[in-house]
Amino acid sequence: MGLIDTHTHLESFARQGGTVLGDALARAQAAGVEAMITIGTSPDDWTLYRALAQAHAATGLVRYSVGLHPCAVEGDWAVALAQVEGFWQGAAPRPVALGEIGLDRFHLPKDAAEAERIFAWQRAAFAEGLALAKRLACPVVVHSRGAFAECVAMIDASGVDWTRVVFHCFTEGVAEMAELTRRGGCGSFTGVLTYKSAENVRAAARAQGLARLMVETDAPYLTPMPHRGKPNEPAFVRHTAEFAAREVFGVADAELAAVTSANARRFFGL
Repeated sequence: MGLIDTHTHLESFARQGGTVLGDALARAQAAGVEAMITIGTSPDDWTLYRALAQAHAATGLVRYSVGLHPCAVEGDWAVALAQVEGFWQGAAPRPVALGEIGLDRFHLPKDAAEAERIFAWQRAAFAEGLALAKRLACPVVVHSRGAFAECVAMIDASGVDWTRVVFHCFTEGVAEMAELTRRGGCGSFTGVLTYKSAENVRAAARAQGLARLMVETDAPYLTPMPHRGKPNEPAFVRHTAEFAAREVFGVADAELAAVTSANARRFFGL
């Protein structure tokens, strides 16, 4: 079963030193993962991810994106974003997407004035990231937490091609999914899909349909059942995929793997 983990953060493994990253990649391959996209969040991980993609260029096991996560947006966000385009112009391999970028109200400070100041930075950084993605005509990985309508409105205003937009870790409901699909965008799904309390997420996945589905881990976060409570890793995308096949769509594991991997390859140009 060849699966693609469309959103993971390998920095969490690489920074532990030793063989931690190599062992995680080996477990992923043993679990049937044929490729993964390690997602950029700040200048701290961009060059690391390019180096990892270069090290695995022969097999294509690791691809990468470059973006400024909303929770990494600070007062000097423009300095960071000014470096992004260079990854499309510099040494190979190029990123397969710009992201993750977006808006996050969940992690804002409790002080209202401080929260508003930081959220204004997030909006400005997101707008600049979208403008860059439009110029590069590349896929966009969107992080949206507590700000779905605002993210949609800003993408609408940006002129970015919606067919190249994915809302990663989709945890909204059917109504929000309808807003994406009618525009041509899509959502990808993490281990949250396997949680007992997440019927709204399963309903959204069904509403989008298997033909548009992509799966991800967001490792080391959001570990799927039956490993919930442990650190997540790319190998565990298999659990999300098998759950989606058997419990959400009622298809064979191999069919879901084939469809989701084809979707990922098409969307990211793998």
